[in-house]
Amino acid sequence: MFDWRDKVILITGGTGSFGKKFTQIMLERYNPKKLIIFSRDELKQHEMRQIWNDAIIGASIRYFIGDVRDPDRLRRAMQGVDIVVHAAALKQVPACEYNPIEAVMTNVMGARNVIEAALDCQVKHVLALSTDKAVNPVNLYGATKLVAEKLFVQANSYRGQAATRFSCVRYGNVVGSRGSVVPLFLEQKKNGKIRVTDPRMTRFWITLEQGVEFVIRSIEQMLGGEVFVPRIPSMRVIDLVAAVAPECEIEYVGIRPGEKVHEVLVSEDEARNTLEFDDMYVIQPTHPWWSGANWDSGKSLAPDFSYSSLNNPHWLTVREMQALVE
Repeated sequence: MFDWRDKVILITGGTGSFGKKFTQIMLERYNPKKLIIFSRDELKQHEMRQIWNDAIIGASIRYFIGDVRDPDRLRRAMQGVDIVVHAAALKQVPACEYNPIEAVMTNVMGARNVIEAALDCQVKHVLALSTDKAVNPVNLYGATKLVAEKLFVQANSYRGQAATRFSCVRYGNVVGSRGSVVPLFLEQKKNGKIRVTDPRMTRFWITLEQGVEFVIRSIEQMLGGEVFVPRIPSMRVIDLVAAVAPECEIEYVGIRPGEKVHEVLVSEDEARNTLEFDDMYVIQPTHPWWSGANWDSGKSLAPDFSYSSLNNPHWLTVREMQALVE
């Protein structure tokens, strides 16, 4: 039985949308021994500290200024840590395209630094957040996250006798997070016109709370080496507009560089090594060190299977999306 009450947890990128929701849920429902927020933004840490600090919540929470590009600071922050959730990333697609070296330094070299610091400090569980854009990537952000996934999976092969285990979670667009199209559409709504790239476009959707709970369950189950993929609904972007701004005029502006019409969470090539469960898919590593006996109850997928936002059997209705946004 996994007992969070005796665990020390560190989350990189802890002042982001995911980090704040993770902090809220972890403190309200799981009562960890200590929670460490690791990020480079002192203002956001100050704002979080007004809500969550020892004096207010009666729990142990610490704030570390630091960047995942700095391996020494990571090693210092991970002393005595049991679990690392790696959420820090540069994730704005246009910004990554314009600043490719910066994206590589944070998303790839930062991943390497997290891995090596976790091994040096004998952290037991490390779970990295990935994205559907890492599957068959067409933009630099997706490419860096694909590399990061490969680094975390393969890290299991050189941990030696250490107890450290590395896995990843991969999911789609988060409703209402910073950088999500939902806040963008709500802002454009004020001008009476919504800019849509392509009417055919579909996307996977998940709420912040669902994402956090899936990460927590994945940590509880991980053996080390898996990529966990939740089974989540799709929606056409044009239907999203109907949900958040039905009265607005739509302007089609064309697909932007680095954008796909449909996203994929499990590719056809990955399906050969993927097991299906009621609420998720588990992509198993193809390395000789892998022994996934604990996943024997999973169902193998058809050879031509892929899990894309277009062929997804679960679709959000306009009313369901309105409820999520509200």
